[in-house]
Amino acid sequence: MQALFPDFSFAQGMDSDTQKKIIVSVVIILLVWLIRITILRFVWKSTNNHKSRYLWKRIMSFAAPTTVILLTGMVWANVFHHVGTFLGLLSAGIAIALKDLLENMAGWLFIMVRKPFTVGDRVQIGEDKGDIIDIRLFQFTILEVGNRIDAEQSTGRIIHIPNRRVFTMPQANYDQGFKYIWNEVQVRITFDSNWTKTKEILLQILNQYGADVVQSAEEGLCEASKMYYVHYQYLTPIVYLTLVENGIRLTGRYLCEPRKIRSIESAIWEDILTALEAHDDIRWAYPTQRFVSYNIPPDIPADHLDIPIN
Repeated sequence: MQALFPDFSFAQGMDSDTQKKIIVSVVIILLVWLIRITILRFVWKSTNNHKSRYLWKRIMSFAAPTTVILLTGMVWANVFHHVGTFLGLLSAGIAIALKDLLENMAGWLFIMVRKPFTVGDRVQIGEDKGDIIDIRLFQFTILEVGNRIDAEQSTGRIIHIPNRRVFTMPQANYDQGFKYIWNEVQVRITFDSNWTKTKEILLQILNQYGADVVQSAEEGLCEASKMYYVHYQYLTPIVYLTLVENGIRLTGRYLCEPRKIRSIESAIWEDILTALEAHDDIRWAYPTQRFVSYNIPPDIPADHLDIPIN
């Protein structure tokens, strides 16, 4: 019959006060766990917003363990008081052994307080770039952008980055401060093409896509200048000319939102190709080779010729 019941013989050497504390601690853990589950189920039924669900899940993941630690700590307070010296020495050893973990915790605290980025921001940490999708005690997670893809679009890879890298790596946040970036398109035409007309066409096309963000960019620049020394002489699209080896290169520069770079650039190129195709005095430049043949009379010595013969 005894095999049908749990064996509580391990508790025979404990006093009644210790046994009560163990029971109270278990009850606290169960109650906090049930409250957490109940709140999350209520949130899931109340909203379909993914960000709200995520925020509540993160809040409960921090609140529940913290509540358990505080309540059980109050239950066992007198025991901790007697072993305070031992814990002091133990904590020094732990600080050395768990250096990386403590640095990650300090990094998490820095992220929570200073907020260099939040969930949903597009950032670049060192060589890693992507959208923040999660922030935890020891690491934050990004959905990678770029890298293997030649554009500001997701690769589908999820990268976990230790929190301590916020102290050692340069950071760029695309969504805080000035929210626009400069992008460029390059058009190369032959030397005998009508470059003035090409410049007018390119500038007209860029204004169709870049001029509508100028006002918003000016407001963002004014806001960013309150914290940083940020200054641009102009924010409207502009075209620069450069002479290169095989033609004239026109570089169009315009402002756009980081997440729209590829779609806007694709639309701009469609308009450029269509517009330049209608003008006969504008020709694309590309590397070419020209072969010239000479009919040399057989009676003329080679040393009398002005052309090299290989």
